[in-house]
Amino acid sequence: MSTDNGVADVAGAETETETAGAEAGVAGATGVANGAGVANGAGSGSAARLQALFEGHRLTPTQRRIAHCMVRRAADAPFLSSVELAELAGVSQPSVTRFAVALGFDGYPALRKHLRDVAPAAEERAAGDGAYNEYQQAVQSEIDNLRHLAALLADPEPVLRAGRLLAASRPLPVLGLRAASAQARGFTYFARKVHPDVRLLDEGGTMLADRVDAAHRAGATALLCFALPRHPREVVEGLEYARDTGLTVVTVADSTFAPVARHSDLLLPAAVGTGLAFDTACAPMLLGRVLLEAMCDALPDAQARLEEFDARAAARGLFVE
Repeated sequence: MSTDNGVADVAGAETETETAGAEAGVAGATGVANGAGVANGAGSGSAARLQALFEGHRLTPTQRRIAHCMVRRAADAPFLSSVELAELAGVSQPSVTRFAVALGFDGYPALRKHLRDVAPAAEERAAGDGAYNEYQQAVQSEIDNLRHLAALLADPEPVLRAGRLLAASRPLPVLGLRAASAQARGFTYFARKVHPDVRLLDEGGTMLADRVDAAHRAGATALLCFALPRHPREVVEGLEYARDTGLTVVTVADSTFAPVARHSDLLLPAAVGTGLAFDTACAPMLLGRVLLEAMCDALPDAQARLEEFDARAAARGLFVE
C-alpha cells in the first residue's frame, strides 16, 4: 500500500507560530472561496465544500496557506499528492501532513480519500447506486483518475511532442522497473509493431547503464520511462545517467512532483489508485496507449507496418479469431 514519502522540513523556511489572527481559522478569512479565483474550472460547489471542511478549525498561517491553495485548485484537490500540494502552496510536505491532522484526519491520504468521496461525481454516483464496498470504491477511484487524465489531455500538445520524440529515436529504449515494468513491457510489445527498433530496459543494476550506452551508441535520441511508486532509486539514477549521455527523457509518472521529475525533459502525469493493498495503474497504462497513438501518427510507415504484421499473422495462423 503506497504512502506519501516525507520531505524534510528546511530549517528556517517557514514558521508556524500561531498568532491571534491566525487562530481565527479559515472560517474568519473572508474571500477564501469567493475571492480566490478558483482555477481549472472548479465550480463554486467544490470550493464551498472545501470552505465548509476548513471552517471551525484553528489553523496556523502555513495551514491557512494550504487551505487557500486547495480552494484555488478545488477541481484538482482530490487528485493532488501531498508533495504536489506542498509544491503548489510553497510549503513543506510534513506541513501538509500536519494540516490534514489538524482537520481531524489520520494523515493526508485520509484527507484526499475524503475529498474524492465527497466530490460531485462521487455524490451523484452514491445517490444513484447506494453505498459501495471497498472493491467498488477502488474501481470508482480509478474512474476518477481516468476523468482527471481526460481533463489533462484537453491540451494534446505535450503528448504530440512526446510522440514525435519517440518516433524519431532509432532505437527507442523504454525503461520500467519493478511496479512499472508491466507498463514498459506492454508499451514495448505494441510499439515494436510500428517502430523499427524498440528496446525494453526492465532490469536495473550495472547492466542498465550498459544498455543505455548501447542504445545511445546505436543512435537513440530519446528514452521513454514509466515510473510508478514506490520509485526505485535505480530509476532515478538511470534517468540521470541517460540525460548525461544526451538522451531526451520522456516520463510517464504518477505525479508531476515524482522523484523522477527533475531528471525528465517531458513528464506526463497519470495518477495511480491507492484504495487496495497494491496500487492500481489504469491511468498510466491508458496514457501509454495514448503515447503509442501519438507515436504512430508521427511514423509515416506505421500503417504499412501494421498491415504487414496482420498479413504475416494470418499466414502463420497466429491468432484463433
